[in-house]
Amino acid sequence: MRMVACDLDGTIVGRDGRISQRTLDALTACERRGIHVVFVTGRPPRWMDPIVEMTGHQGLALCGNGAIVLNLATGAVVSSRGLTGPTVLAVTERLRECIPGAAFALETLDGYRREVAYTPIHDAARAAVTGTVEKLLADHPTVVKVLCKQAVEHYGELNSDQLLIRARAVLGGLAEVVHSSPRDHMLEISAPGVTKATALAWLAGELGVEAPEVIAFGDMPNDIPMLTWAGTGYAMSGGHPDAIAAAPRQAPPCDQDGVAQVIETLLAERDHKVGR
Repeated sequence: MRMVACDLDGTIVGRDGRISQRTLDALTACERRGIHVVFVTGRPPRWMDPIVEMTGHQGLALCGNGAIVLNLATGAVVSSRGLTGPTVLAVTERLRECIPGAAFALETLDGYRREVAYTPIHDAARAAVTGTVEKLLADHPTVVKVLCKQAVEHYGELNSDQLLIRARAVLGGLAEVVHSSPRDHMLEISAPGVTKATALAWLAGELGVEAPEVIAFGDMPNDIPMLTWAGTGYAMSGGHPDAIAAAPRQAPPCDQDGVAQVIETLLAERDHKVGR
């Protein structure tokens, strides 16, 4: 074990938005032994400040489902992979045809922007720039993720899994599409080839770490590529059934400090082997 890759929400971040002290101690114990700890999340960079405050982590994080490499120490974007304007337009056009009342928001390197019909999850996002998708693309922003859900009058007609099935049927190789919460009825769309796995593979390569040396934890469909790429992938008990089915192993649930439990066991076994 030379790298621990952790999803955040539902994996180490609880419903109260906090990371337990036990989990923080487990991650710190990894770092003290020279094991790389990497956060791999669907969150945009603007949602990472609370994580830095809780963890004190100063390394790199992989955000936007792998579209962004973020320096947590400075808040600077190290690299990004975005969707082209024509691809965004093609994606939104195809999804409007198969999802009644489809509405869209864009995560860009310049901030969040949305169609008026797109209802954001968080109140702060209501102040975002609004307009048609064409207007939102007018200044040629780097779009790292397209968000799709149904407008209010259609909201809840299709759950996240049903939305995902429809989207994958029409998008093909045009873009990567996943969801990270069955409750939000929302799709997350990235550039072709952008997944948590491809980003993690790049970072591991930069650090001289191979896939068999990586332990990964996650709970949702957007985590599946990472859980299957890593040498050992743990899906969180109580997570999405597809993640549990795809991962080789299960960890106890987030609210029972599942990641910490697994790490503690693995470190104890490691220390025993080296005679600590």
